[in-house]
Amino acid sequence: DLVGHTGSVKATMINLLTRFYERDAGIIRVDGQDIADLRKSSLRDAMGYVTQESFLFNCSVRENLTIAREDATEEEMWEVLRAANAETFVKELPEQLDTAVGERGVKLSVGEKQRIAIARVILKNPPILLLDEATASVDTETEKSIQEALESLMSTRTSLVIAHRLSTVRNADRIYVLDNGLVVEEGNHDELIETDGNYAKLCRQSLMT
Repeated sequence: DLVGHTGSVKATMINLLTRFYERDAGIIRVDGQDIADLRKSSLRDAMGYVTQESFLFNCSVRENLTIAREDATEEEMWEVLRAANAETFVKELPEQLDTAVGERGVKLSVGEKQRIAIARVILKNPPILLLDEATASVDTETEKSIQEALESLMSTRTSLVIAHRLSTVRNADRIYVLDNGLVVEEGNHDELIETDGNYAKLCRQSLMT
């Protein structure tokens, strides 16, 4: 997980990893391979990306899901919606999977859009998962549903998480604390709390809760 104050270039690291930005120094490797040697399309195909405000297209729930995998069956769609804690509300929609969500998903709440976006990533089943403040725009109750879905998704793959909320990062295998573009601390939650440095200060200030 990557944590730090706003402006500590957390998002820049995601953009470098996905090659939306090209590096001008150093090497970024995935499984030992320099990402500069990979085709951008191949690199991005291996990644699933959930942002703070996930984008849905002006089409049905079904079509928004099959963007991830065109040959997905209806059974598989319900399965990923269930895994994303989205099955119940989608079944309550007027036409269920065939309900149009509107431009940018305007007909759904922020939490509902986010859960469909997570279901889409589960359907894609990428080996690398990128989460950029995925629960920052929702209320506490909705966050709990989304967090449960994310934990299930992260359990079987490499995940890079940008977060402010402690609930999102405390179970990470490794936490990197950024300040002015530099990694100033690293460790798991308990180790960093015991160190009583920047991470512990962020927790006390409730900047990540």
